[in-house]
Amino acid sequence: MRAYYDLHIHSALSPCGQNEMTPNNIVNMAWLKGLNIIAVTDHNSAENSLAVMKCAKEKGIVVVPGMELETREEVHLICLFKRIEDVLSLQDMVYNSLPDIKNREDIFGEQIVMDEEDNVIKHVERLLLTAANLSIEEAVSYVLNLDGVVIPAHIDRDSYSIVSNLGMIPDNPHFKFLEISKKCDKNPYINDEKYKGHKFIQSSDAHSLGEILEPVNFIELEEISAECLIETLGG
Repeated sequence: MRAYYDLHIHSALSPCGQNEMTPNNIVNMAWLKGLNIIAVTDHNSAENSLAVMKCAKEKGIVVVPGMELETREEVHLICLFKRIEDVLSLQDMVYNSLPDIKNREDIFGEQIVMDEEDNVIKHVERLLLTAANLSIEEAVSYVLNLDGVVIPAHIDRDSYSIVSNLGMIPDNPHFKFLEISKKCDKNPYINDEKYKGHKFIQSSDAHSLGEILEPVNFIELEEISAECLIETLGG
């Protein structure tokens, strides 16, 4: 069946995300737009994932536990999981690998953790918008050991992409899918010999509610679930 998706959404936990990106607002906007499956992928953290998952149950939307991890090479990787426990395990590893730099809210923005009723629980004090001391290889290995999947993010961009920073896609058999930006024409990538063997997804990288995707991109799944999505993206 077709599952309309947006697998790259930031909540108010990401310092670059707008404060309107609360768990309920994200879910309600995805529901209004007719999406079936979404992932909240905050920078180097997953502290709002459970709240979003709880909100989504009432709307019939599947929320995939996720994170946008920044590696030592300053490459952004979308990491998606079947279970909330697994993304929180990755979060522990990432938190232990981040530099001890305090967030400057006046410069970078707030990093807000909320519950399923959009109540503010806390502000994360350590800056999340920085590189963890983990290589791409180390990050991929850890995610795969948790039965997750890794998708190099926005490979068409001039910064924080695996192509811009490394000059190529590493010969990694686990990179089945690559992400390109929502406004990018994917045909040149599909037809480019150097991307042969890869498939592509397009997500919003939304930092505000209006940026969440309309139901234009879909993936064929046997059932709409986090488990089936991960198996499909990893297969």
